[in-house]
Amino acid sequence: MAPAPLRNDTLPVIAAGGHVAVPEYDRTGLVAGIVHFGVGGFHRAHQAMVVDRLLARGEARDFAICGVGVLEQDRRMKDVMAAQNGLYTLVLKHPDGSREARVIGSIVDYLLAPDDPDAVVERMSRPEVRIVSLTVTEGGYNFDQVTGEFIADDSGVQHDLASPDAPATTFGLVVAALKRRRERGLDPFTVMSCDNIQGNGHIARTMFTAFARLGDPAFADWMDEHVHFPNSMVDRITPVTTDDDRAEVVDRFGIDDAWPVVAEPFFQWVLEDDFGLGRPAYDDGGVQIVDDVEPYELMKLRLLNVSHQAMCYFGYLKGHRYAHEAASDPDIVALLRGYMDGEARPTLRPVPGIDLDDYTATLLERFANPEVRDTMARLCAGSSDRIPKWLLPVIRENLASGGQVRLSAAICASWARYDEGIDEQGEPIQVVDRLAAELTALARTQREDRTAFIGNRVLFGDVIDDARFREPYVQTLDSLIDRGSAATLAAL
Repeated sequence: MAPAPLRNDTLPVIAAGGHVAVPEYDRTGLVAGIVHFGVGGFHRAHQAMVVDRLLARGEARDFAICGVGVLEQDRRMKDVMAAQNGLYTLVLKHPDGSREARVIGSIVDYLLAPDDPDAVVERMSRPEVRIVSLTVTEGGYNFDQVTGEFIADDSGVQHDLASPDAPATTFGLVVAALKRRRERGLDPFTVMSCDNIQGNGHIARTMFTAFARLGDPAFADWMDEHVHFPNSMVDRITPVTTDDDRAEVVDRFGIDDAWPVVAEPFFQWVLEDDFGLGRPAYDDGGVQIVDDVEPYELMKLRLLNVSHQAMCYFGYLKGHRYAHEAASDPDIVALLRGYMDGEARPTLRPVPGIDLDDYTATLLERFANPEVRDTMARLCAGSSDRIPKWLLPVIRENLASGGQVRLSAAICASWARYDEGIDEQGEPIQVVDRLAAELTALARTQREDRTAFIGNRVLFGDVIDDARFREPYVQTLDSLIDRGSAATLAAL
């Protein structure tokens, strides 16, 4: 039997197969109260899934989603969304090899800004739009990684300042819509960042008002006073969709879906309750609504995100190419446990509603899921944006309190060895980092000067000056260079 193309009219056929849940709610008449920038795999496995859950409960019919693509490369998503009536298959990959599939129906429209930027501005200016949400990656917030300042001379920003009626960036589009709403006497929508950045709401507020201030300082002041920017913490491992994933959706479920989404079963969303025009009952969809997101952010960044860094460099050097391989290596597991229990957890504040023993045990189970196939290369990418923000604060807090930093120093040493760009078999490593050329050149001098890499004070600050960090770092780097990753991990 031929697979069913995914569209509204084929949902009864798909449901009749009995293997895939489909929207049983009436999608006609849904109102797009949310406009979302950055409709990628993560958004579709996370926020859009939550809204679909609420719709299935008979809730949130005024909070369906209109997606927006800002880049020309988003055209393929626009075409897929149009052909499939906004529908897609979400497949959860369980560690035992089983699959759990559902067709998600919460996205009801999709606009491509390069085709008609005014249509995007006008859509956000409608009175029914109450939330504009974002998954645009850290780079989408356009701030300098060292100073934290908004990059005013960015070419897209300069274009939007010169051509405010034809904006090409998320900043220009959102600010134009807020201005139009104000002119029409409409209250501003809430801007809800769902990106993996600590204090993402604060960052969004700072960057959007900084953009507005370049063209209209008085309006920037108005935004700062009237627009809500809630913080959030989001978590679900969502690998890039592959052709094998598409084929599996056909073979297992009989659905011809041009762009399904695959994800791990685990899901977490912690959200600050700070909305100007109301919100869906997100808590009915499994979201934890809180007054202060920071304890949850620190938990995730210092336990999950740093553990990814702990396993990826050592794991890659040892020959692992997937996260589940590294997370099944007893010596790497021992490193992760030692770091989380002995160095990260002492720096955390109380996290209401979370048992940290359960949380860390769940992390190890998630990392070891062989079905997700998260790559070492992905985890190793962008290290210069990750280590300084995620791990260096742990090191500094422990140094200040007299805590342990031995394993944190070892993680830094494994990054330095990886960034030499040559593995233990003499094969090249493709270092993917905005500072790749600079860091590789620096790392290749550490055979003569073991502290050359951490001497980069832009990234490491003054930790090189403290022997409690410097000595275990040098010891680990000595061992990695002289004995290799396997012996080094065994000793750690």
